[in-house]
Amino acid sequence: MSDLDIRPATTGDLEAIVAMLADDPLGAQRESPDDLGPYLSAFERLASDPNQQVVVAVREDKVVGTLQLTIIPGLSRRGATRSVIEGVRIHADERGSGLGTQLIEWAVEESRRQDCRLVQLTSDATRTDAHRFYERLGFEASHLGFKMNL
Repeated sequence: MSDLDIRPATTGDLEAIVAMLADDPLGAQRESPDDLGPYLSAFERLASDPNQQVVVAVREDKVVGTLQLTIIPGLSRRGATRSVIEGVRIHADERGSGLGTQLIEWAVEESRRQDCRLVQLTSDATRTDAHRFYERLGFEASHLGFKMNL
């Protein structure tokens, strides 16, 4: 039996979530763990949307991982519903432990439970280790993503 609990995030988890978002070279440039105000506002919007789930992985009362799962109804692919996995982060102490695999497997199973026909995610082009990780889990690098900062 696993000592890991994957559960919905609460506002009490925000500090730990933001710390993980900021704990890498890309996140360090764009996150502000000293000011949780914007994160609280975003979390409240997410919590009020039934198509959004922010979850945390907890081991021994410590938040050690997180991700956001978004369910998107659509017309393409014969009206298929899809999910998008975002904001996957694993605490530095847990990297390489298999926790990332458990979180992604949870998200895929939750997507199936919600009748999704496709699970998608993006990963920064510089995160080559992450790309290998997702491919090992069965994801294919099938599309080229584009973003525009506003």
